[in-house]
Amino acid sequence: MTPALGCIADDYTGASDLANTLTRAGLRTVQTIGIPADDLMLPEVDAVVVSLKSRSIEAGLAVSRSRAADKWLRGRGVGHVLFKICSTFDSTDAGNIGPVMDALRADCGEGAVLVTPAFPETGRTVYQGNLFVGAVPLSESPLKDHPLNPMHDSNLVRVLARQSSTQIGLVDLATVARGAEAVRARLAELAARGIGAAIIDAVFDRDLETIGLVAAEHLLSVGASGMGLGLARALVSTGKVKPAPSGETGAAVGGLAACLAGSCSQATLQQIASAERIMPVLHLDPERIVAGAAEAQRALDWARPRLAEGPVLIASSATSDAVAAVQARHGRDAAGHAIEQAMAGIAEGLVQAGVRRLIVAGGETSGAVVDRLKIPGFLVGVEIAAGVPVLRAVGASSGEMLLALKSGNFGGPDFFSDALRLMR
Repeated sequence: MTPALGCIADDYTGASDLANTLTRAGLRTVQTIGIPADDLMLPEVDAVVVSLKSRSIEAGLAVSRSRAADKWLRGRGVGHVLFKICSTFDSTDAGNIGPVMDALRADCGEGAVLVTPAFPETGRTVYQGNLFVGAVPLSESPLKDHPLNPMHDSNLVRVLARQSSTQIGLVDLATVARGAEAVRARLAELAARGIGAAIIDAVFDRDLETIGLVAAEHLLSVGASGMGLGLARALVSTGKVKPAPSGETGAAVGGLAACLAGSCSQATLQQIASAERIMPVLHLDPERIVAGAAEAQRALDWARPRLAEGPVLIASSATSDAVAAVQARHGRDAAGHAIEQAMAGIAEGLVQAGVRRLIVAGGETSGAVVDRLKIPGFLVGVEIAAGVPVLRAVGASSGEMLLALKSGNFGGPDFFSDALRLMR
């Protein structure tokens, strides 16, 4: 069975968010970690989400990995590919959204590509090309202080134009409100003028359905999980996909449980504080993590005797000021890499100690953890919180295992306890 939709996600938690969205919309979905090996046995599915860790790496490497993923998907008959990005358009003026989009567009020969990070359900809307996070423009939101990709411009037409080699246009909300035919006409007009991509407004859930109908008629789109939702609904409404029941977690896995938090978002910091009421929590010192392996070993020594009594949480998360201080002393990239790898090493040690239910908060942390555990893919299960499903490992050397990979800003205050309740 040929999947109707292929997706290339630029980080692992974003991939989980998208896979969860597609599953809720009725698409049978599998999420792979990296480009799958040819011998990986996958079930019959409607959508495949290929998870890359390419959001914050060098642009040329992000392009080459994304092109390879696109080639794998199209080689299996996928007609439409969604390049999945963050709903806050996380990137720098050098990329990586623009360079990857340009490469994928050139490879498939697409005229003009629709682009939107809008996902009204999670408070991400686009109006006149400007991205809003909740009620405030992106540049006034907490994302202005993002440790890797601070976002200081809310106008996505300008942001993408600084990254892309093509001209960037706009499909405004008034056009979207007139329906799919108006969007088709506007996109054709832009393509005729040599404009290779267009930011498209979306403020309401119904806007995504209009966008999805038009995007699905093309070979490529770029967007967050809201674009995925629009595409999924279009595939179902046009009869290209017969909707399946919502994902089920499957048989209980049991075993020990642990949580890791590497995100420094305000949401994750609040979730850690809430978790301290129900489980032991160890706060790591970012400075000591960067200094060497002793801090990670201290975490494992602390966790092992406690695991049999119940879940534990180990956090490298810190306030933005503390993170900035560590970055100033050691360099942003070096500090981030050291902390991610330390958390990945802790995850490996926890699994060796018998942990089979693992919750990870933070996109970069999740990517490092899954890479270290060498898990090739996941079946997508029930939803824990908006954008965060339970994931059942496929082909893991550790055997049966459940994971939850959470983007830093996702989930409510009690996310960790909510996840543990569903991960049986």
